[in-house]
Parts: sequence; structure tokens; C-alpha cells
Amino acid sequence: MDAGETAGEGAAQAAAPIRTVYAPRHPLNLKQTLRPLSRGTHDPTLRWDGPSVWRTMGTPAGPATLHLTQRDGVPGGISAIAWGPGAEHAIAGVPELCGDGDDWTGFDVSANAFLADSYRRAPGLRLLRTNAVFEAILPAILEQKVTGIEARRAWRQLILKYGTVPPGPAPEGMRVIPGADVWRKIPSWDWHKAGVGPQRSETAVRVAVVAASLERTLSLGRGGTEVATKLRSLRGIGVWTAAETTQRSHGDPDSPSVGDYHLPAVVGWALIGKPVDDDGMLELLAPWAGHRQRVMRLIEVSGFSKPKFGPRMTIQDHRRH
Repeated sequence: MDAGETAGEGAAQAAAPIRTVYAPRHPLNLKQTLRPLSRGTHDPTLRWDGPSVWRTMGTPAGPATLHLTQRDGVPGGISAIAWGPGAEHAIAGVPELCGDGDDWTGFDVSANAFLADSYRRAPGLRLLRTNAVFEAILPAILEQKVTGIEARRAWRQLILKYGTVPPGPAPEGMRVIPGADVWRKIPSWDWHKAGVGPQRSETAVRVAVVAASLERTLSLGRGGTEVATKLRSLRGIGVWTAAETTQRSHGDPDSPSVGDYHLPAVVGWALIGKPVDDDGMLELLAPWAGHRQRVMRLIEVSGFSKPKFGPRMTIQDHRRH
């Protein structure tokens, strides 16, 4: 075999996908569990295809494409395939991505009929853990104090422009989130074109500068006060952004998104039939301290929505200023 054949063989091996089957020890509903990762129908980093999901990601070893399928005939069984330099890393993260390590022990909603019913109907709901802090905090920053439409539009536009084509057979239009070095160098006019004002763009750049230190908070466990304090030490990262981040990156079972425009009213209507503010929401969630994010997820997967009346946030178009 000559040198050319050896190099070709090595390239083929590098391109070969890695496959596994994850058999959880608990019921698992893949769509319910991964729902927090989606930033809209047109998210370039996540795409559903029936019972399967495509997810792109950056890893310490390089980009990866992950394909997960809920298997028929195997309760909760998940087929996983990954491509790219980061394929091994992606496969290793599948169990925690699908809720492994998420402990619902001590979670009791029997005293609340609404939550008890939702819990009964969602036995496969788990709290995911991506083990990727920077990947989780960037979209949370873009979502600060704007509508979901604005935030998703900005996320899509920036990822399509600066993300890379994913490895393997990912659907057309998907991209891998850029690394911190790329986010640091995005010019002000591209932030502006994406509708991201200076406050959010400057926060994103500051976070990108210290991205490596963010990942070290994963060693502190599944969220909690110490993790939140470290994230909030960064200017521009408040209670809401820290919670939205740790819910995904760390698998935080407790931190509710205090400061959200809609959530207090949703929680109030779901639990007592009337809207409340942030303080009222925290009071309602107090009986489930340590599990408050589980309550929020049960409300979400129940399909409940608050009555549609009252003022709405105005969509701002920062691109015109």
C-alpha cells in the first residue's frame, strides 16, 4: 500500500460515523426532554424529523453532528449516530443529554391536581444536561428583554453567517455554532443587521472572552448558587440569563427564570387560576424548592397556555436605527 492509499484510508476512518444505542434506566420521551434546546422551527443547530432529531455542536475535539432516534419497540431506547472530529465527544454526552443523572427523588406534586396530572401524563420527561455552557449562554443573551421572534431571528441570522457546515449528512441549512474566537470578532454592523443592540452584543463578546472559564463551572454539579454566582459575576449576565443557561448546560433542577416577561403569569394561571408577578411565582414554587425547574417543565409539556389578553411586548427593529 502506497502513502496515498494510507492517507485515503485514514481519511475514510476519520469520516466514519460512530454509533451506539442508549438504553436509559427510566422512561424517556426524547421530544419533551430536548425541547429546551430548540430556538424555533428554523433553528440551524437543531432540527426534528419525526421521531428523530439532528443536532450540531462544537466540542473540544471539533465540530460534530448528532442524530438521535426514539426506537420503536424499545421503551425509551435511543439510537445515536455522530459524525465529525467531535463525534466521540458527542456520543459520550448522549446519556446526560437524554436525562441520565437527573434525579426526581423527593419530587412530590400529589397535592396539586394540575401538576399531578401533568406528571402522570409525562413519565418520559427528563431534564437534559448538554455540558456546554458557552453554547447555552449565547442564545440566552440574545433573548434578553426582547420577544422570542426577535431573538430567534437574530440567532438564525448570526449562525447562518458565521457558523460552519456540519460534518456528515446533516439536513441542508444546518450549521455548527461558531466558537468563542469567532463571536469575539463579529463586527458591530453584523450585530446591528441581526437586530442585536449594543448592550446584548457587548455582553456576548465579554462572555466569549472568558468562554473557557465558563465550562469549568460544569465541575460544580447540576447548577446551584455557586454556579449562578460565577455566571452572574460577568457584566450583563443577570438572574434570568444565568438560569436559562444552567437549565440547559448543567441540568439545573431548581433555577426558575425570574425576570421573564411571560412565565409568572403562566405559572399563576396554571397553579391558582390568576396571574402573578415574579414574587408571586416564587411563592407558588416554594413548596418544591430544589425542584422548581421540574415544575416549570411540567407546566410547559402539559400544553397549558394562559388566557390571551393584556398588553404584549412590542417587537423592536434595531436594524432601522
